[in-house]
Amino acid sequence: MSRVNSWARAVRRAYERVATRFESGVQLLEHRYTPLGRFTPGPFEGWAFLWQPALLGFVALASIVAGVSFTNSPFKLDMPNTWFFGEPVSGSGGPNVTKYIVSVVLVWGGLLLLMRVWLRLAEVMKHHVGAPIKRLWWIFALWSVPMILAPPIFSRDVFSYAAQGEMTAHNVSPYLYGPYTLGDASNAYTLPVDPVWSNTPAPYGPGFLSIDGFIDRVSFHHELWTIVGLRILEVIAVIVIGFGVTMLAKGLNRDPGEAFVLAAMNPLVLLTLIGGAHNDALMTGFLVLGLGLAVQRRPVWALFFVALATSIKAPAAIGLAFIAWNWHPPGVSFTQRVRPFAVGAVVAAAVLGVATLLAGFGFGWVGNLLSNGTVRSWAAPATGAGMAITNTLHALGAHSIELASVLSVTRFLGFVTAVLFTLWLLWHSEQRGWVRSLGLALLLFVVLGPVVQPWYLAWGLVILAVSYQGREHFWLLLLTITGPFIGMPGGRQLLAGLVHSNPLLIAIAVAILGGVLLVPMGRWTQWSWPEKEWVPSETTAEVG
Repeated sequence: MSRVNSWARAVRRAYERVATRFESGVQLLEHRYTPLGRFTPGPFEGWAFLWQPALLGFVALASIVAGVSFTNSPFKLDMPNTWFFGEPVSGSGGPNVTKYIVSVVLVWGGLLLLMRVWLRLAEVMKHHVGAPIKRLWWIFALWSVPMILAPPIFSRDVFSYAAQGEMTAHNVSPYLYGPYTLGDASNAYTLPVDPVWSNTPAPYGPGFLSIDGFIDRVSFHHELWTIVGLRILEVIAVIVIGFGVTMLAKGLNRDPGEAFVLAAMNPLVLLTLIGGAHNDALMTGFLVLGLGLAVQRRPVWALFFVALATSIKAPAAIGLAFIAWNWHPPGVSFTQRVRPFAVGAVVAAAVLGVATLLAGFGFGWVGNLLSNGTVRSWAAPATGAGMAITNTLHALGAHSIELASVLSVTRFLGFVTAVLFTLWLLWHSEQRGWVRSLGLALLLFVVLGPVVQPWYLAWGLVILAVSYQGREHFWLLLLTITGPFIGMPGGRQLLAGLVHSNPLLIAIAVAILGGVLLVPMGRWTQWSWPEKEWVPSETTAEVG
């Protein structure tokens, strides 16, 4: 055991050295090569500046919506009758290369601007507490409008939800059959579904299927209006996230304003949970609300809401364990810590039992939890390692070894590693902070899982937004500004389009994207840097 502890300390020291150098390098590049290095910071002058990031963020999100609204945009499903605008009509001509490039530049430019605005606003919140929550809610509302109006972006999952809602409404079990059970590919519900999931049973909990089926019935089985209903559902869920993180922040004696900006106004949340209408928003909303009740010492209600979150998606069940383990104040015996697990089991069983009864399809979703393992992506370390090992073995002549066999091993090792680390975090949650430990555990299950999707990262990031310590703030920001680009379409197509375009169009596209990265955003950004790091000067230069 002493040797293991010694190795762990050595790994920790190596991580600290590497992370410190990396973070310092990023800050150096920001200071030297961006407009952030062009000012002399003055004393903080209050929150009257908030209208500037509010407007800039809205412009960025409006640019994204404008870009995805082109009929040949690669960021949405380019299929007739899947949204109210921006979709091709039947029999329309081929794609226009110029419009295609304009679409991609608008989206990527909007994304870069949004990340810059949010990053600087998040840093301001870190260094200056007490931001007015009401103003932040208004900014959230302003930023949400473009994503509410936008067609489903960056993912086609919501079309699978709609098909599963139609199946639920007609008492066809989504736990046994895939969306194509509704009919052939010409069916309004099945046509937009990604072929990868066409015959894949649903891995979602009975709570979500009940809500999904209800929305489909309310829409009178109209596919497009079912999509609208699901979008509205996820908007409400993100609002719940906003209320939940402010409640949680107050319970943990953290700044509610910073927690709100890092969680509810997080670009990953706005783009994927609202823009993509993913049910992860509903799971995360119930989960954060339960955590807020837990820190207020209302554990039964906390278990109830976290069990509701589990009835949407299974990963929320990890929260049940952390709440039960930390039911009592610090310093109690092991036996006292274990007893609340019985209460948690009863509450969870009751909630899941009622949800299962309402849905009417049994517990088949438990066996479908690994269905997304059919997707093979280098973004997931466990899957990427398996693919790399297989390619290496094939290059060495071992062609008899199949990729599926190697993936089963690497993914199993990833799962076991996540479980072991989670148990360690649970055991040490009293010393490390149990809410923070839960956020890290959820991130571990995402990163070490078979598939890493941007919206999965929101599970842990939203919780860490309220509970981070030290360098975790840097990693939270880094995952947020890079997460939406995981597997995002458009980059390769943009380069291919530029190669075949005229030089003027190439120059304009490069100038726009470069300008978005370098253009100053206003004097307010000076307050995103701690004053002690800068040497005052008599002349104040243009601010970044």
